[in-house]
Amino acid sequence: MSIEDEAPAAEQSRKVPSEDAHFITGIIGAAGDHDAPLLRRMLGALDPADLADVFEHVPLETARTIARMIGRTLPAEFLAELSWERREEILPHLPADYVARALGELDTDDAAAVAGDIDVKQLSAVLAAADEDTRHAVEDALSFDEETAGRLMQREYVAAPEGAVVGDVIDRMRVEAAELPDVFFEIYIVDPMMRPVGAVNVSKLMREKRETPVAKIMAPVKALIRPEMDQEEVAHTFQKYHLASAPVVDEAGRLKGTVTVDDIVDVISEEGEEDLLKLAGVSEAAQTDSVLKSVGARAPWIFVNIGTALAASTIISAFATSIEQIVALAVLMPIVASMGGNVGNQTLAVAVRALASRDLTDANAWRYVLREAATGATQGVMFGLVLACVAYLWFASVGLAAAVGFAVVINLAMGGIVGIVVPLILRRMGADPAVSSSVFVTFTTDALGFLAFLGLATLILLG
Repeated sequence: MSIEDEAPAAEQSRKVPSEDAHFITGIIGAAGDHDAPLLRRMLGALDPADLADVFEHVPLETARTIARMIGRTLPAEFLAELSWERREEILPHLPADYVARALGELDTDDAAAVAGDIDVKQLSAVLAAADEDTRHAVEDALSFDEETAGRLMQREYVAAPEGAVVGDVIDRMRVEAAELPDVFFEIYIVDPMMRPVGAVNVSKLMREKRETPVAKIMAPVKALIRPEMDQEEVAHTFQKYHLASAPVVDEAGRLKGTVTVDDIVDVISEEGEEDLLKLAGVSEAAQTDSVLKSVGARAPWIFVNIGTALAASTIISAFATSIEQIVALAVLMPIVASMGGNVGNQTLAVAVRALASRDLTDANAWRYVLREAATGATQGVMFGLVLACVAYLWFASVGLAAAVGFAVVINLAMGGIVGIVVPLILRRMGADPAVSSSVFVTFTTDALGFLAFLGLATLILLG
């Protein structure tokens, strides 16, 4: 078949979205179990990100079959685009020499991310097949803990001495083009000890005359990143100083690499998704998860919730006599509890976000507590009056209306307080507020809601 004959098919493949279920099914159905050339032709025109989407959306066994059939021809960038869950499942079915070659072609930060998902036995074979530079870069990256700057760090960077001029830097980059990172934003100006003393944006460098000293146009380095720094802290630093990249230095301040904003975007996305899931008591939720894995991730918090619900139920049982005499209490008490729970969870979401962004600290905690308490109390007065009117029209009882109105004010004010205080206490105890807070906030607002309403109703109507 000529190039002209193949072009329309390739063009059609580019236009078809890889997440289209019919397209994916068509690829697998047409390829069968043995037609590797057809499969290569159909998938070869896809961008690595779209190719990764294909692997994400097809069943696991199908993805493994594709990996075994055409694994050696897959682009290196494809591995970096895969989610870590699917990457862990696919890597054992790819040849070690292919993975080694792919690690060498990827930027060192992406290579570290891929290598971190390889099991120990396969990693030994992969590193044995890799060239020396790749092996050292991967081993150095894996020496740092997961979710630290050392794993995000790109070990390729561009540096120039303080005495260099613009023309020298440009000429050197052209000569050493093969050694440059694929994408970089800044050139770091270093002293004789390789400590960064400034940085020059590439866009600014290209606008200057060749004889201009780089020391004259460099700007101060806004932030230095240590390899052991947590990735959330790195992301916060990038957000605070609006960085496109930042130098990574060792304990002596010597330049070791750089972190770039594309990795920080991924970190912010991952951490935001993680916190959102944790607020619901879910540790992870990948589309490839099995039922058993999903149950295992969620069941422990449901079990904790059973305990807190039983504790709240004991408060109700203490007022069993009052409920028997005034059946309307059973009708209204879930409303009071649920309203407090809603306010508590709203405040909790604000608190977890503020803690993650470093806006909520020990120094300003009381300001947050007072603001949320006032907000909850104000809402309590508003909705307490509404519910009191409803209760009066429904049951024609002034006492019952007063009890439910005051209970709503109390519970919504407390919902605002506990929504801030609980995550602060858990953080002080070393627990993750995003994971643990929602269960305790819900329990507190339920218990206080039942106690306030049933207690007030008993006192006013039966006291």
